[in-house]
Amino acid sequence: MSISLERLRRCSIAVDLGASRTRVYLKRTGLIVDEPTVAAVNTRTGAVIAVGAFAERMAGRTPAHIRVVRPVAGGTVVDIAMAQRMLRLLLGNKLRRAWRRKPLPSAAVCVPHDADPLAQRAAVETLSGLGARRVELVDTLIATGVGCGLPVERPEATMIVVCGAATTQVAVLSLGAIVAAERVPVGGETVDHAVVQHLRNAHALMLPSQAVRPLHLVLGDTALASLGTEVHGRDVATGLARSVTIDVEGVRNAIRTPLTAVIDAISAVLRRCPPDLVADLADRGIVLAGGSAVLPGLDTLLRESTGVPVNIADNPGVCAVEGLGAMLEGKVQPHVLSSAIT
Repeated sequence: MSISLERLRRCSIAVDLGASRTRVYLKRTGLIVDEPTVAAVNTRTGAVIAVGAFAERMAGRTPAHIRVVRPVAGGTVVDIAMAQRMLRLLLGNKLRRAWRRKPLPSAAVCVPHDADPLAQRAAVETLSGLGARRVELVDTLIATGVGCGLPVERPEATMIVVCGAATTQVAVLSLGAIVAAERVPVGGETVDHAVVQHLRNAHALMLPSQAVRPLHLVLGDTALASLGTEVHGRDVATGLARSVTIDVEGVRNAIRTPLTAVIDAISAVLRRCPPDLVADLADRGIVLAGGSAVLPGLDTLLRESTGVPVNIADNPGVCAVEGLGAMLEGKVQPHVLSSAIT
């Protein structure tokens, strides 16, 4: 999809609807929402009783009449009505009053690379239902590249790997456009599932849904990795609570299997790039962004597999919405090619 910087400057709000977190950027204000993309619904009355972090803490702990839902999957809005209700509650009364002013504001929203027309329409309808007069669609890869501070508008290659909750997107950018890109259905949730399956198979232990993320912190602690760590869960056979000491290296080996798809995607993108751009990447390397970019050992694994330097962006989770906000604020200027004089 083509991006018009002039039209983006007319937008007043930028939205990144991710499968894991929703982030909203207000022009001349900054980031105003950074909450999990979760809503808790009372199935008896249909009322939304909680959104964001509070709703996420309710997952796995609710009675039968309360359901915790995620209206976004893989970067695509799968429940437009619920996504609108969630956004209304996250944005709050102050911003809703601003959206009622005339003329109605325009909005920009990130969509995954190669999103199908149905996914694009769902994103547009979600924001249009909140009162947006016009909705601009921006490729997540371009927005993230800008948010990472990469010179995406210049005739130089920059490679970015956006690790989301459900998908990972790989691209080489140059002159403000995507030269080659791949999207694979592997993300933070896939890694979480690999950890849960490893503990179930190796230790006959089922982890609670909220226990996987703290385990990621243990993976990055070399001191704890050498000693092992104790985790608490439910015994598969008896159903009783049980604690086991796990081998951290075994967990690391378990998560390497799904990450091979990311390595294959990087290789495929590099094969489709012109040699001159690949030569640029040998010096600049790969930039990791997205909420799952901080997964311990991911940068090392990619560096060893590709032979290319790998760097993690500052605040990788908010790069997409910050890049979109920079476009709204007019901080991004297109690269002007000087014409040859004959």
